[in-house]
Amino acid sequence: MSGTPVVAGVDTAVFTVPTDFPEADGTLGWDSTTLVLATVRCGDVTGLGYTYSPAAAARVVEDLLADVVTGSPALDVPRTNEAMHRAVRNAGLPGVAAQAIAAVDIALWDLKARLLDLPLVRLLGAARDDVPVYGSGGFTTYDDSRQERQLRGWVEDEGIPRVKIKIAQSWGREEERDRRRVARARAVVGDTTAVYVDANGGYAAKQALRVAGALADEGVTWFEEPVSSDHLTTLAEIRARVGPDVAAGEYGYTLPYFANMLAAGAVDCLQADVTRCGGITVWLRAAALAQAHGIEISGHCAPHAHAHAAAAVPNLRHQEWFHDHVRIERILFDGVLSPAGGALAPGADGTPGLGIALDAERARPYRVG
Repeated sequence: MSGTPVVAGVDTAVFTVPTDFPEADGTLGWDSTTLVLATVRCGDVTGLGYTYSPAAAARVVEDLLADVVTGSPALDVPRTNEAMHRAVRNAGLPGVAAQAIAAVDIALWDLKARLLDLPLVRLLGAARDDVPVYGSGGFTTYDDSRQERQLRGWVEDEGIPRVKIKIAQSWGREEERDRRRVARARAVVGDTTAVYVDANGGYAAKQALRVAGALADEGVTWFEEPVSSDHLTTLAEIRARVGPDVAAGEYGYTLPYFANMLAAGAVDCLQADVTRCGGITVWLRAAALAQAHGIEISGHCAPHAHAHAAAAVPNLRHQEWFHDHVRIERILFDGVLSPAGGALAPGADGTPGLGIALDAERARPYRVG
């Protein structure tokens, strides 16, 4: 490669995919999910990145980021990431702007690896051979039979030894149903499969402590967002009083957010979402922060956006294999990974970059922007 390759342009596309069944957690319900795709170009090589966000993220890319990224050195991703952060100063970073940066940052890393003809994990440097996953779904809208089919699919068909369901239905107003669904999940998967739960911040503090007792009876080892992650002192107090590991961090859009969560002693495992926190560049820094505190990190949702970066950090616990996003990524992309045996193997086939490519024909019915 001669000269210094530069980014020639940035394109966006928006896809909305209906769910296969109405989905809800403790604090929100939805029947479709929107993916904003960013594509960066350098000569005849392209890189792709994406975020799960409102379509407004595409406008942020077009209005605030594209001019900053176009003409930038294609190999200097951290420099461009900093420039994008500066560009959204007056728009406000947390939220949609951070998601827009994330999509472009992921695309830039994909582009760089493709320019160098390397799987991204080889460019970053692998810290492990594979990425453990946990099956995630178990929405509060599911009845017993649908929840059982999903759990058995992960455990029996794909060999995933860790599963997670949603609890705290209707902001914790269905506590007895929550307890029953957890007991049912344990009965379905047996004693050798790890059972996790996610309250999505739906419980009040004392309620979370009450529920934690029932979780302990079922051998639950992961209690995600028992209360809102906005209240770090309360989260830390609950962490100190319950048996399961407390996890949070998925709503982190900035590095100081993660620093504050870790300093508060609020989590046993830090979650970070590469499609929200500013991309792979910032996700790797969040992982380093967690390691400095003796804490592991877990990738939140969007498994194919995380997989290569997840394999590059020594303190990874696992990656979420989230039903909604797995389904969308299988629809939109070629080259998707298999979780068979409970782990992903990013880069194993030698395909450069993230190893995925948009299937324009399959994606066309879902394109909305």
